[in-house]
Amino acid sequence: MPYALLGLSALLVLLILTLFVRALLFRAPRINLPQPVTEQVDAEAAAAALSALVACKTVSHADAALDDPSAFTQLETLLPKLFPLVHQACTHEKVGARGLVYHWSGQTSENPLVLTAHYDVVPAEGGVWEHDPFSGDIADGFIHGRGTLDTKCTLAAIMTAAETLLSQGFTPAQDIYLCFGGDEEVMGEGAKQIAATLEARGVRPLMVVDEGGAIVEKVFPGVAQPCALIGIAEKGSVNYTATAVSSGGHSSAPPVSTPLTLLANAVQRIQKYPFRFQVTAPARALIQNLAPHSTFAYRLIFANLWAFAPLLDRITRKSGGELNALFRTTVAFTMMHGGETANVLPGSAELTMNVRVLPGETIEGTLRGLRQRVDNKRVVVALARGLAPSAVSGVAGAGYAALCKAIWEVYPEVLISPYLMIAASDARHYERICPHVYRFSGMRLTGEERRMIHGVNERITIAKLADTVRFFMRVMQNTGAGA
Repeated sequence: MPYALLGLSALLVLLILTLFVRALLFRAPRINLPQPVTEQVDAEAAAAALSALVACKTVSHADAALDDPSAFTQLETLLPKLFPLVHQACTHEKVGARGLVYHWSGQTSENPLVLTAHYDVVPAEGGVWEHDPFSGDIADGFIHGRGTLDTKCTLAAIMTAAETLLSQGFTPAQDIYLCFGGDEEVMGEGAKQIAATLEARGVRPLMVVDEGGAIVEKVFPGVAQPCALIGIAEKGSVNYTATAVSSGGHSSAPPVSTPLTLLANAVQRIQKYPFRFQVTAPARALIQNLAPHSTFAYRLIFANLWAFAPLLDRITRKSGGELNALFRTTVAFTMMHGGETANVLPGSAELTMNVRVLPGETIEGTLRGLRQRVDNKRVVVALARGLAPSAVSGVAGAGYAALCKAIWEVYPEVLISPYLMIAASDARHYERICPHVYRFSGMRLTGEERRMIHGVNERITIAKLADTVRFFMRVMQNTGAGA
């Protein structure tokens, strides 16, 4: 055998051996898990409270003129009746048009805990609902209706947790702020105004917990165990438009290109050249925490991303979905309009793209990327509106430790990992007062339930709601208790 070929074979063997050894050594660290804690919760009362909140038709629209102010007033009026002890023990105020803030004084005002949720919901249009979406029906072990998963459920769970602890004579180790916004679904100003108010008062939280991650299954390749995913960052949500114009004309003699064909070509080019594959800090943390629990084949890939990143890039590009969204800026084509009459060429057409931008990238840089991909002077790509990617919260410190402890105390069988939230939330607005903003709802969600969010037949089981209450009770007790 020629020496060159022999040397090449030796290098190949060494490479393969390195890959396998790295995969074999890619193991999760040992963790001393806390003992499970049983918290007594009145599950029926929690369900009744959520049911009453769901019956308030607090739908927010991009056009605020379509909102029903009486529904939001109805919910505000209902809260003192549902949670009387909270309203007796906490100072509470309205911030802006729809922001609600409760201040529960603890033994110290240093390093307070902030728990947030939003009580506005998206419309319940389309599809056939088994129960009226604003009935709040309780049937067959479920609470039914819009908001039972997003996020009147967490508002009800947080308030029920506080109400339960107050009934037991509990005083928190540190101040607790319960902050609820009423315009999250339309990227409103509520949470931003609340955060600004707390900032003006010198409030510097130990951590902020908002909606986001949940306890889910089969979300990471090869991992069968349930995983509690804590969002430490979220992608930007930005709308861009692409517009093409022409002189119109009769459809019997169409030109080579029309506004609609120009936009169709733009869509094809953007899909043909997706944004680049990147392993951000939250994605790397997810891999480091969950991949060691995966099958050997996947451990081989994730332990050696330096070698397999091109393969993972190709796999995610072809599969799409959540795994692809974890590693790249994604583009969803959501609206297109052009023309009013079937036999008349449109004078203009417009396409709307909702782009979820990775942390580390910018709104302006993404706009340039879209224009480069379209590469046609007859198509004008412009920024409409949106939110930039959030900062990345660290996981070192007492806040994250208290959060993990609460999860394991209620759900002892789960794996816990930071992750990148691919949706948007109010959480980003609290970064101005706290470097530790975590997105975790405290509940179990099946794949079917996750698809119900903003979909039809949204519902949650009474048992899951009760566990969510237990989770928030543990968070309130762990924070500031030396966790």
